Amino acid sequence: MGLEEVQMRNLEHRTNRTGWLRAAVLGSNDGLVSTASLMIGVAAASKSDLLITAGLAGIAAGAMSMAVGEYVSVKSQTDIEKTDREIEIRQLQEDPEGELAELINIYTERGLSKELATSVANALHEKDALEAHLRDELGHFDHTRARPIQAGIASAIAFTAGGVIPLIGALLGNENKVLFILIFTAIGLIVAGVISARIASSSTFKTTARIFAGGTLGVAITAGIGWLVGLTGI
Repeated sequence: MGLEEVQMRNLEHRTNRTGWLRAAVLGSNDGLVSTASLMIGVAAASKSDLLITAGLAGIAAGAMSMAVGEYVSVKSQTDIEKTDREIEIRQLQEDPEGELAELINIYTERGLSKELATSVANALHEKDALEAHLRDELGHFDHTRARPIQAGIASAIAFTAGGVIPLIGALLGNENKVLFILIFTAIGLIVAGVISARIASSSTFKTTARIFAGGTLGVAITAGIGWLVGLTGI
C-alpha cells in the first residue's frame, strides 16, 4: 500500500473534524432553539410587538456569547495540552531512561512482547522522543488538537445561521407568526440533524431525532414560561 493510498484511507475518518464540528453543531442547534424559544416566549407573554426585536437581539447576543464561550472553553484545553507538553519536555531532560521505560510499559500493555516493545520504544526515542510520548502516553494528535479560534468562529456562524431561520418564519408569518416560527424551526432542526449526521457519518435518523426532540422540548418549556408570564401580567 503506497503513501498516497494510506493518506486517502485516513481521510475517511472523522476525528480530524472534531475541532469545529462539535462547535458548529452546538451553535446551529442553540441558534435555532434559543431564538425560536425567545420569540415564542415573547409571543406567549402577549408581547408580539417585540417579537422581531427580541429575535434580532437574541441572535446578536447569542452568537457573541457562543463564540466567546467556545473560544474560552477550547482555549482552556489548549492550555492544558501546552502544560502537558512542557512537563513532558522537562521529564525527558531529567529522566530519559525512566521515560523510555514508561514508553516500553505502554507498548507491552497494548500487547507487544517485551523485546518488541523495547525495540519500538528505542527507535521512537531516537527519532523524536517528545512526539512519541505526547502521542502514545498523553494521546495528543495534531489532527485532533483543540483549535479555539476555529471553534469560536464556527460556533458564531452556526448560531447566526440557526437563529435566522425562526426569524424568517416570524417575518413571513404576518398574523400567524408563532405558527410560522414553529414550522421553520422544525424544518431547521431536521436540516441541522441531517447535515450533522452526514458530516459525522452517523445515523441520520438517530441524529436528527435527537436534535429535533431536544429542540422541541426547549421551545415548549420556554413557551410555557412565557404563557405563565402573560397570565401574571409581569
